[in-house]
Amino acid sequence: MPSPSESATLSPEPDHGATDSTLSERPDSPCIGICSTLFDEVCQGCGRTAAEVSNWVFFSDEDKQRVWERITREGTGKRFRQG
Repeated sequence: MPSPSESATLSPEPDHGATDSTLSERPDSPCIGICSTLFDEVCQGCGRTAAEVSNWVFFSDEDKQRVWERITREGTGKRFRQG
């Protein structure tokens, strides 16, 4: 049986581009810690609006799913770009 640290490195990352309706297959929040909502309409890191970022904890799972689908489709956040 692999150690917990080996298990963590062997586990595949979830597909953030998937539109699967199960939220458990991806992080709750699209935040990648590169926030830039000051003077920007949309965060350059995750692609959410400032209102979506600030209200995320109050969103229902369905609301979160809709935002995930939109930001994945638009692909403007650094989360969706390589490099």
